[in-house]
Amino acid sequence: MPKLHVEVVTGERVVYTEDDVDMVVAPGADGTLGILPRHAPLITVLASGELRIKKGGREDALVVFGGFMEVTPDKVIILADTAEHAEEIDLALAEEARRRAETTVAQRGAGGDPAEALASLRRATLRLSVGQRRRSRRGPTGGVAGPDDSRG
Repeated sequence: MPKLHVEVVTGERVVYTEDDVDMVVAPGADGTLGILPRHAPLITVLASGELRIKKGGREDALVVFGGFMEVTPDKVIILADTAEHAEEIDLALAEEARRRAETTVAQRGAGGDPAEALASLRRATLRLSVGQRRRSRRGPTGGVAGPDDSRG
């Protein structure tokens, strides 16, 4: 059965690289994209959102903020503006960033750029949402909880 090679790269580091991937679900600029092996070649802009990479019974989650995705029949390369594993998200820092951003938005940008304040709020909210959801779904072996895991 064909599989995908997946790489997620930012300007600072290689965030993720994996062979034998079954599926990639990415936040495209015009909606969510599901990529399977043998997908038609594609280059697209990414939106901010959750990137899910499925391999066997495991699903890895990353948060990406903008960038591009190149797809070939056997490879997915994501060049993200920024990206981080869901497990790397510090929930306390993300919550504090969300509170600060909400305050700035409520104060109409506090003399700064209102669009930048809203973008900061969206970023913080996305990081917090993905981090919380992924932690609540973790199974006893560190994987994603299955349907019979009472914590899922």
